Amino acid sequence: MRTGLVAATAGGRAAAEELVRAWPGAAEIVEGPVAAALRTAFGTCDQVVAFLAVGAAVRVLAPLLAAPGSHKAADPPVVCVDEARRHAIALLGTHHGAGGLAEAVTAVLGGTPVITTASDSTRTAALDTFGAHLGLRVADPAPLAAVGTAVMSGAPVRLDNPERWPLPPLPPNVTPDAHAPEAVISVGRTPSASAESEVSRETTLAYDAPDLVVGVGSARGVATSEVREVIDGVLRASGRDPSALRAVATIDLKADETGIVEAARELGLPLRTYPAADLAAEDVPTPSATVQAAVGTPSVAEAAALRAARDAGRSAELLVTKHTSAHATAALARLRPRGRLAVIGLGPGDRDLLTPAARTELARSSVVVGLDQYLDQVRDLLRAGTSVRASGLGQEEERARTAVRLAAEGHAVALIGSGDAGVYAMAAPALELAGRDIDVVGVPGITAATAAAHLLGAPLGHDHALISLSDLHTPWAAIERRIRAVAEADLVVCLYNPRSRGRDWQLAHAMARLAAHRPPDTPVGYVREATRPGQRVTLTTLGAFDPSEVDMRTVVIVGSSQSRVLAGRFVTPRGYRWSPHTAPGADGPRG
Repeated sequence: MRTGLVAATAGGRAAAEELVRAWPGAAEIVEGPVAAALRTAFGTCDQVVAFLAVGAAVRVLAPLLAAPGSHKAADPPVVCVDEARRHAIALLGTHHGAGGLAEAVTAVLGGTPVITTASDSTRTAALDTFGAHLGLRVADPAPLAAVGTAVMSGAPVRLDNPERWPLPPLPPNVTPDAHAPEAVISVGRTPSASAESEVSRETTLAYDAPDLVVGVGSARGVATSEVREVIDGVLRASGRDPSALRAVATIDLKADETGIVEAARELGLPLRTYPAADLAAEDVPTPSATVQAAVGTPSVAEAAALRAARDAGRSAELLVTKHTSAHATAALARLRPRGRLAVIGLGPGDRDLLTPAARTELARSSVVVGLDQYLDQVRDLLRAGTSVRASGLGQEEERARTAVRLAAEGHAVALIGSGDAGVYAMAAPALELAGRDIDVVGVPGITAATAAAHLLGAPLGHDHALISLSDLHTPWAAIERRIRAVAEADLVVCLYNPRSRGRDWQLAHAMARLAAHRPPDTPVGYVREATRPGQRVTLTTLGAFDPSEVDMRTVVIVGSSQSRVLAGRFVTPRGYRWSPHTAPGADGPRG
């Protein structure tokens, strides 16, 4: 992604240089007179940031927008930043990247992103990019405006999704059984007869869904043109458009077959390859003993199409049996899409520490499952029409079961937790239950240990361990063995769930075990409510530590024998041979 930066003043250029440093290799200042530079950036870059007044940018770009070939889906996103850096205004292409670009600019330069499209201001999914992460494409953009108006105005809109694609949320007025709909949104197939009779084609917005995989086999040295011809043949036989293709599949022996590789590239599709043993396990209608003898499987094209389609969906069926030419074979399989579960870590609490990936997945999820207090943190980020399933403390297993069940029903589900989802959080219980019938996406988050460590200094700079002192899920005898092992190994240890009203002795016991193996002046830091209102950071020693000051909202970090307090900061050296008092000329610290 190449970002062109255009500046008219010294202040604008200084801001542009900050972006160049923040985005190395991805951003460059376009030189020259400002109007010419903006035209050049618009014509050659993937996106543009102009440190100009909106009016000036509009006057330069307006003729380009009226030129033949210009279209909002093809033109690069443009963001304007004012001289004081107060605002980053998404000027063009908000649904195609300008909104995210404005947010990225303000993350570096400060200020506020200004995004004026109705869908963004109301947290409603933009119809021109709806489901793009699933590969959905608008079949005909002509009805976009009319259908978008119906959706935004609250009119009844029918959603036709017969294959149950795990769609992002739509407002409550968009439903599968809308009465007397003023518009129809159809995904993957032609709208049903009843829906089509109720509305005109001008208010029917159809999305092509990539539900087809083409399997290909060939002789060595096959021409790319011949591979394309046989692929076109199975597509014609299916009556489907090439836009419905999601992948090309073949046997791994053909992974370097130029004709197949180039055909996939020309189609803009990934090439999936499978071992002969995997393909031989597929039940196909037209097996071949000749193919079996040659490559070790009785089918390549049909078997590869089925295997790749099943990998990508809930189930698969062979839509077109193999078509052959002189040197190539192709077959077509159709997948049934499966539900999607995103397991998301929200970070330690501060909104600035919520990752962009987490925001994106929240916006894609039609159902969000989580602890009530964590849901309250992100309700403003959810799209209109998102269903929320909240529950209280102690119901982790039920939350995991609910999220997996809803995903298995075909929904796009987000299961949220604090910190990182994979660290004492919801990823493990969810993945214990999740089967192959759903797609799972893990979204990492900043852990409580990491947040606390950075507030204290660098206590986790060398080998360390994380241990939860809660015996609700782990017997205390097992926890005690782990503490003893960490103490004997001289590891820094971060203690989660250290002390509650019902568990008030375990922390003191653990600290005594650690004290038996390291001196009383060993640094100990603890942070309560890290990055949240009421945050409290305390640095003490193992000998002076008072367990009564710690509760379940606190993370405790105990240093190793090598940990030090330097300039008031808790530091565990990385093991290099240095000290702050190294003589001139000797080896110093290395990062």
